[in-house]
Amino acid sequence: MIPSFYQALHNHSINHGVNFASAGAGCLDETYSEKVISLNTQLGNFKIIRKKLKAQLGKKGSKALLSNAVYLFSIGNNDYLRLYDIPDIPSNMSCLAYATEHEYMNMVMDSFVTVMMEIYKLGGRKFGIQDLLPLGCLPRFRGLAFLKEGPHSDCLDELNSIVKKHNLALSRKFKQLKKKLRGFEYSFFSIFDALNELFEDPSTYGFKEAKAACCGFGPYRGFGSCGMAEAYELCKNVKEHVIFDSYHPTEKAFHHFARVWWQGNSNVVESQSLKSLLA
Repeated sequence: MIPSFYQALHNHSINHGVNFASAGAGCLDETYSEKVISLNTQLGNFKIIRKKLKAQLGKKGSKALLSNAVYLFSIGNNDYLRLYDIPDIPSNMSCLAYATEHEYMNMVMDSFVTVMMEIYKLGGRKFGIQDLLPLGCLPRFRGLAFLKEGPHSDCLDELNSIVKKHNLALSRKFKQLKKKLRGFEYSFFSIFDALNELFEDPSTYGFKEAKAACCGFGPYRGFGSCGMAEAYELCKNVKEHVIFDSYHPTEKAFHHFARVWWQGNSNVVESQSLKSLLA
């Protein structure tokens, strides 16, 4: 298990990696700011670990370690989830009151790229990036669409539309950086496409239920916090489900994603496989 940043502060051996992530964080500092460690704070924590490595390994040793390390990013979903994280589907996205959809997307993208570029300046050269989930097809938003539009509804297309634009822009950005930055390497995993494959043909991948969550209540079991005090329903066999709760794929689904990214399936992985990046 890779230690968290706070564990690493008190762990003399940090040469095999550190986890800086924070559940619920986004690319923007404003995203769930009262509950999470922001991306910029995570960057500050990385700088602290970098100094610790330099003290332990010396300038040359720490430089070699940092340049050979792989920096994994899975962030941005929450910046768009918060646009809809209210009891009913809004007629317009409240967080976009001060920006157009395109401007908001650029804010999210610029915040992420700025942090990643700072890591590059500090010696990072290998990056593993995961794009955004098909958020509008998660049980929470299938359920909201059901309540608004009735049983013939499916995914929340408005949310998926902005996610698709973000993912396309992110893919293009990394292709540009590959041409521009010396020594820059990356592996880009489209979890959007990989999860859609499970939604569209679950039986091929060993699943029986692709739309409804295993745990929750209401349409698609898309509501409630699984395991909390409020009422919830639990499926009989979680291994049959693609999605566990309102927002998260099951462990079995994540195992599938890990294999696909590691091997470098050409349908969902760009540039190179994660295995190749780590070689």
